[in-house]
Amino acid sequence: MKKWMLHMKKADFKELSEKFGIDPVVAKIMRNRGLESEEAYDMFLNGGWEHLYDPAGMKGIVEAAGLIKEKIEKKKSIRIIGDYDIDGVNASYILYKGLLRAGADADITIPDRIADGYGINEDLIRQAHEAGKDTVITCDNGIAAAEQIAYAKGLGMTVVVTDHHDIPYEEDAAGMRRSLLPPADVVVDPKQEDCPYPLKEICGAVVAWKFIQVLYQQVGIGAEETKQFVQFAAMATIGDVMPLRDENRMIVKLGLEQMHTMPCPGIEALMRACNIKKEELGSYHIGFIVGPCLNASGRLETAKYALQLLLADTKEEADNLAAKLKSLNDERKAMTEEGLEEAAAQIEQSDCKEDKVFVLYLPDCHESLAGIIAGRIKERYYKPVLVFTDTKSQEGKDGKIVEMVKGSGRSIEAYHMYDELTKCRDLFTKYGGHPMAAGVSMPKENLKALRKQLNENQTLTDEQLTEKIYIDAAMPFSYVTGALIESLNVLEPFGNGNAKPVFAVKGMKILHIRQVGRERKILKLSVSDDTCVMEAVYFGSIEAFESLICDKFGMSGLEALYRGQENSVSVSALYYPAVNEYMGRRQLQITIREFS
Repeated sequence: MKKWMLHMKKADFKELSEKFGIDPVVAKIMRNRGLESEEAYDMFLNGGWEHLYDPAGMKGIVEAAGLIKEKIEKKKSIRIIGDYDIDGVNASYILYKGLLRAGADADITIPDRIADGYGINEDLIRQAHEAGKDTVITCDNGIAAAEQIAYAKGLGMTVVVTDHHDIPYEEDAAGMRRSLLPPADVVVDPKQEDCPYPLKEICGAVVAWKFIQVLYQQVGIGAEETKQFVQFAAMATIGDVMPLRDENRMIVKLGLEQMHTMPCPGIEALMRACNIKKEELGSYHIGFIVGPCLNASGRLETAKYALQLLLADTKEEADNLAAKLKSLNDERKAMTEEGLEEAAAQIEQSDCKEDKVFVLYLPDCHESLAGIIAGRIKERYYKPVLVFTDTKSQEGKDGKIVEMVKGSGRSIEAYHMYDELTKCRDLFTKYGGHPMAAGVSMPKENLKALRKQLNENQTLTDEQLTEKIYIDAAMPFSYVTGALIESLNVLEPFGNGNAKPVFAVKGMKILHIRQVGRERKILKLSVSDDTCVMEAVYFGSIEAFESLICDKFGMSGLEALYRGQENSVSVSALYYPAVNEYMGRRQLQITIREFS
């Protein structure tokens, strides 16, 4: 059961409306997003290139750029080791193109998800060393790779880590934490305790972009040239679900503007493959269409296809790669649905349904889909979830072969997954992540112990396990106008930390409903409040809607809705207004998010 909460933050919305030329409802929504001062409102609405933070403020970044500049001058060979997701691929692209422009002898390796696992490992280091590489620079990984980096240092290699993940730590008996940084020559990660960079929650591609900005400055390349990378930093920021506030919001806004006018050929090809007009591209398209296609190559085959797409020079090459990525993503979606059904059945048919932290084992699931399935299960049950799949066996310390599993976790706001996993670190061979997500490798025999420990350690209350939906305003339909919808557009891009506004209506009468769409999974409604009639659409579970109506008004009430007959059905709803354009007609419409 979800809990609806009305934002009650106060301000002089009329004055803010007049000062910034926005609707008072928009001023209220901005206050709901945590903006307080007029300066914050101005930056939110008008922030641009000049408001981005100085990259030199990130700990270690000036030293790292200086070290790489020296390697370039000495003609030393550099290998970039990235990651296989949308953040890692974009970070790899930025570093590679930036290093080449600065005159470096550089190449890239992106780990294979199955063969190599996440991040830098000894095999990749050995390969780099045997290929004559003097220096390794990581992006979107490396902060938790102390042993692997020590191995590289033992081979006489130089290592620079650029990452954004949480810093590993150990905790003494008194609960004091000590950070465990890897023994790299330089570490660049805004999560370091004494790093003064103003925004900690940036993605790996933004860290890489900031590094290239400093490098360009040191080698004498104009800052203007670094602007070409903002679209890649924006894609990664959305795809890695960074909070779209502060500098992140500006990066995404600037990146989308660049993609509207000058997208890289590969991304433009992917837009064509997915039937997205480049001038209409938004954060939704990156997060739910383009991004999953980029991720699909690393999940099912190799992320090198995604990187090749970004690097593609010709339309033919880009179109071929885009078609391949879209095909892989279609395959991934079908496989995900199968895994999701299996995971839900495992919960419903076992005693783990009563757990407050789910630890699920899907031996036949493709390991690259575990995180997606964990996220979908988290959304369905609103509990922290770890999904494990079988992975390649390893040789144990006693020489025996150990069956291994790999897991991906997704969490809720009240549960810091990385911290909770740290309490169980003796069970793992490798782990890392964020408060909201994590990755784990461990012997299969430890699964029961992990489930037991996580559930014994957790302190989650029923209140914390109740998903809260925050309502921006109770708003009658008569306030929904084309002018309001136009005004709401200034709040974009929407995403994590800057959610699409939620409006509420009480006592909404439903006049008529019908199921539409190719699979009849969309509900079209005609609804009214005390002020006017409105057309509506609902993309949620039709089963859940019908169950709600039957519980409150009986089967006869539901049948009356489908027949368009007079009825007494009245519900509360959460909605967002939009303009529906079809065959040249424009009509005001609301998209209903929830019923109650």
